[in-house]
Amino acid sequence: MISLAVTFARRELRGGLKGFRVLVACLALGVAAIAGAGSLRAAFDAALSEDARALLGGDLDIRQTHQPFAPDMLAALAGLGKVTEGAEMRAMVQVDANTRRSLVELKGVDAAYPLVGRLELSPPVPSPFALRDGEWGAAAEANLLDRLGLKLGDRVAVGDAVLRINAVIAREPDRVATALSFGPRLMVDNRAVEATGLIRPGSLVRHTVRLLLPDGTSPAAAKAELARRFPEAPWQVRDVAEASPGVGRFLDTLASFLSLVGLTALLVGGIGVANAVKAYLDGRIGTIATLKCLGAPSGLIFTTYFLLVGLLAALGIVLGLAAGAALVPLVAQLGTERIPLPLKDGLYPRPLLIAAGFGTLSALVFTLWPLARAKAVPAALLFRRLVAPAPGPVGKPMLAALVLAGGGLAGLAVLSAANRPLAAWFVVAAGATLVLFRALAWGLSRAASALAARHGKRAGPTWRMALANLHRPGSAVVGMVLSLGLGLSVLVTIALVEGNLAAQFGERLPEQAPSFYFIDVQPDQVEDLERTVRDTDPAAELSKAAMVRGRISSIGGVPVGEAKIAPEAEWAARGDRGLSSATAQPPGSRIVAGTWWPEDYQGPPLASVDAAVAKGFNLKVGDRLGLNVLGREIEVEVASLRQIDWSNLSMNFAFLLSPGVLDGAPHTFIATLRTAPAMDAVVEKAVTDRLPNVSSIRVKEALETVKGIIAEADLAVRLAGVVTLAAGALVLAGAVMAGHRRRVWEAVVLKVVGATRGQLWRAHLAEFALIGLITGLAAALVGSLAARAILIHVMKTDWVFLPGATALTLAACMAASLLAGFIGTWKALGAKAAPLLRNE
Repeated sequence: MISLAVTFARRELRGGLKGFRVLVACLALGVAAIAGAGSLRAAFDAALSEDARALLGGDLDIRQTHQPFAPDMLAALAGLGKVTEGAEMRAMVQVDANTRRSLVELKGVDAAYPLVGRLELSPPVPSPFALRDGEWGAAAEANLLDRLGLKLGDRVAVGDAVLRINAVIAREPDRVATALSFGPRLMVDNRAVEATGLIRPGSLVRHTVRLLLPDGTSPAAAKAELARRFPEAPWQVRDVAEASPGVGRFLDTLASFLSLVGLTALLVGGIGVANAVKAYLDGRIGTIATLKCLGAPSGLIFTTYFLLVGLLAALGIVLGLAAGAALVPLVAQLGTERIPLPLKDGLYPRPLLIAAGFGTLSALVFTLWPLARAKAVPAALLFRRLVAPAPGPVGKPMLAALVLAGGGLAGLAVLSAANRPLAAWFVVAAGATLVLFRALAWGLSRAASALAARHGKRAGPTWRMALANLHRPGSAVVGMVLSLGLGLSVLVTIALVEGNLAAQFGERLPEQAPSFYFIDVQPDQVEDLERTVRDTDPAAELSKAAMVRGRISSIGGVPVGEAKIAPEAEWAARGDRGLSSATAQPPGSRIVAGTWWPEDYQGPPLASVDAAVAKGFNLKVGDRLGLNVLGREIEVEVASLRQIDWSNLSMNFAFLLSPGVLDGAPHTFIATLRTAPAMDAVVEKAVTDRLPNVSSIRVKEALETVKGIIAEADLAVRLAGVVTLAAGALVLAGAVMAGHRRRVWEAVVLKVVGATRGQLWRAHLAEFALIGLITGLAAALVGSLAARAILIHVMKTDWVFLPGATALTLAACMAASLLAGFIGTWKALGAKAAPLLRNE
């Protein structure tokens, strides 16, 4: 039977791809999106893995805040391999007596830098950081020169030091491993950093040592040896596996999102696949009926068209894989300036196999049902199919195959995702959305039937025909509602998330946020700061708090490296955190568990912890938390949990300690200042003139940096949304064309009994307008709920309903529905009656 089925399938292919173009295009589009996202992530992984030593600056990166490395530590590190010492801090660059200024990321290096990779300067001058005529040399990123109007050879002041810009930094090998920057890089000699006079007790300076181990020495063994020799050291040690954790987490999140959007496109396209198969089988009713009347068994019918559809699905999958694989070299060529590290061009089998699995399972899920219906229906009923759609069961084996394919698709979506909980929620939401829109299509059809029965005679011929088209056998309502609904739900979600983030960073935050953060304010400079601000702008609001840097060492008695921490709270356990103490509960927070300590409290050390962090740490009131502050171990009891409003960027701390806990620790003050926009530059100049060691962070500039990062990711999100919309458009066109044969016959019959072309036009447009309106309202609701869930539960920010974006989506839905109806009915209404009637 197989050989005969192959013969029949080959003969069916003589007609080409007519009727299957939508099937091939839908599968190719969805598979390409998934394969492209996975291949890009694999290319970044390869780049991170192969360049890990250069990104880290060696085999080990050791850093500690505030304190320089003790001589015995440096000797121990030098005994393990080659070392390079450095220092990093934020500082203010001043030009022309502070008439122009900018925050920079100041980095000090020694003669051995870099141990791995190459520092590329333009021009490649020898000894760019040397001291000449009392001026230290420096290299700066190009945007610093643009921002301050500088050129090579110009002088700038940083603290007490005068620096000469000798070169522009074209490439810094370990820049990707650096945390979020609020200013351009300025690189100097370590001795120039000391000459600035900015390193004072408690200053926020990170001392670093990069270590290059001899061949054959394991980084893990070196870390273990350092931990054994210096168990109380306040340093943080990273190896090549942690060269750029921030970049890796960002790429994981972005790749997961793009893959899920690709899967959405595949699901939307699946409706098109089902419509294409159904339309094709409708066109082959005569052939199938003839074969059955001649004794062909149902199994032969099923196998013939299963092979045919499978071959064409394979074509779509192969085209999608080719397009997805080609995305890596394309991005590598066109996105050089937008991506943080060079992509490793190549073919990555694993993401391509995963994408092929998605395509295969999607094809099975959406083609088995129409194929099984054709197999299960007797020949006599097939001959009456135009007036009596095929009912009846498809058999338990086929239902079992459908369940297995659907379960395999859901399982693959979860298991292949970097963020499996997010993928699991997506699967549940996608299933619920499919059920919702399928129920909406059923409800719309039933409502049209009821309205036609009750009010059809009074509605007039146009609306009577429109209502009849919505509930008649073979109606396009199911395909149109599913394709429009799923595609536009994604569009509404993206539009509302984008709109809320734009409003958050472009409108609400600038209004609520302070104008400046001042960091590295020494304790003896607090009065000067207050006086300078008061004299310059009496209306300004200044808030301040003492701060030291410390890290989490244990959670509930378990070392932090062994504790189970939720991904969303891992940031709090990595590296140093700002710690402070307070007598009164700070504004912008409320106690959700426990109680605040009395203002005169003098008992054992207590802590108040951000409730979100505590949840990720699995901390409760009364649990113990270990802190390491400058090498001193402190164990505190959690007294309360606070829900903190971070959205206005006001000063607050995830970990606040009771009075007296940090007494004696070297500290600086951090301050926030709110002032009128017109006074920003005046107050900043006055403060930095008076206190040159104090760095000011302009919150507006920081917001622009964050907006830039979001914009880079947003470009990929929009492109993914375009893919989903393209799939929806294909499915919509396929849904309309699937009923083309029936519409032609209906138009001919209605014309014969006296209907005019104008009446038919108005009836069809009314039909599609109703589908577009109802589906658009449902898509707006689903997209709004999805955007609210993403913003509140994933991004932890506020959600505001945006009626403009929603109304635009509704209008787009109506337009798309009417356009599809216009295209689908133009040819049908133009068909001549006589030729078709003579064929009968």
